[in-house]
Amino acid sequence: MNGFPYGGFHNVVVKDQVHAPDWTHQERVDYTIRLFHILAEILPEDLNEGGISTSPLSYRFWWNEAQALEKATQKATLNMLSVVDKLIDIREKTGKILHLDIEPEPDGILGNAADFISWYQHVLIPIGKAYLQEKHHISEEEALEAIRTHIQMCYDVCHIAVAFEEPKPVLAQLHELGIKVGKIQISSAIKVDFSKNPLEKIKAIAQYNEASYLHQVVALMNDGTFREYPDLTEAIMDFEENKHREWRVHFHVPLFIDTYGLLTSTQSEIVKTLKIQKEQPFSNHLEIETYTWGVLPPEVQIPLNESIAREIEWVQHNLKG
Repeated sequence: MNGFPYGGFHNVVVKDQVHAPDWTHQERVDYTIRLFHILAEILPEDLNEGGISTSPLSYRFWWNEAQALEKATQKATLNMLSVVDKLIDIREKTGKILHLDIEPEPDGILGNAADFISWYQHVLIPIGKAYLQEKHHISEEEALEAIRTHIQMCYDVCHIAVAFEEPKPVLAQLHELGIKVGKIQISSAIKVDFSKNPLEKIKAIAQYNEASYLHQVVALMNDGTFREYPDLTEAIMDFEENKHREWRVHFHVPLFIDTYGLLTSTQSEIVKTLKIQKEQPFSNHLEIETYTWGVLPPEVQIPLNESIAREIEWVQHNLKG
C-alpha cells in the first residue's frame, strides 16, 4: 500500500500538505496502523510479507530551527516505533511480516538516500534498540532484527534521481548496512540540460509549473555545486543563464517517454535500477508510481488506460531484456 497521502490527493491542491499529518502527530500513527490491519487481511494467502510506504518523517521547512528539527525527528522516530509494536504483534498472531517503508523525498526531513541512511544508523537504531528492549523485554540483537524487519526503505527512483544519487552505490551501502528495501517505486523525473537553448527550455519547463503538487528542483550549477528549490516557481524565478547546468525536477512523468520536446527525463535511472533488480534482486515489491496524468501538459496526455498499459509493458520489457 501507499500510505504517504492522507485524505484527498487528486483534483485538489496538495503541495506541502502531502506530509500532513506528519509523523509527529498521533493521527499519522493511527492511520498507518489502520492500514496495516487492512493489509494483513487482504494479503494473498501465498504471500506472508508486505509493506506500506510513508512520508520521510515530516516536511523540513516546517522546522526552521535546528533544535526544533531535532525534536521533531526524535518524536517522529518514536511514533514509528509505536507502529513497530503493532507489527510485532501482528507477526506473532498471524505469521505475516509487515514493514513500514520510509520514502525519502526532496525537502522531507529525510530528503534523500544519504539522509535516510544517516537517520537509520544514528537515530533509529540507537533509539529503537532501547525502546524495543524495554517494551518487549528482548535482547539487543532481537531488537535490531525487529527494526530491520519492520522499518525498511521505499526506494523511489524519481526521488533518488532528483537528488543526483546513483542507484548502484546507494544500494551497495544499504546492503552493507543490512538495511532492507521494502518497495521499489518505479517513477521518472524531468531533466533539463541547459547546455543548449537555455531560454527556450525555461519556457518549456514552465508548462509543468502546476498548482497541485510540489515540484522540488535540485539544480547542478556550472561551478559543480548544487542548489535546491522547494518548488518549480522558485527555481524559474532564480534561473540565470550560464549559471545553471542541469535541473532535476520532481514531477512524475510517464515512464515510457524519455523526451518531452526540449526536455528529457530520468528514464535512464529506472533502466539502471531495474537492471540491478534483475541481476541481484533487492526488493520483493515493485510499484509503478505515476500519478500526474491529470496535470500533464495537454500534448503529453493520452487516454489513461493506454498510458497505464504502456507503463506496465515498458517495465516488463526492461525486467526481461
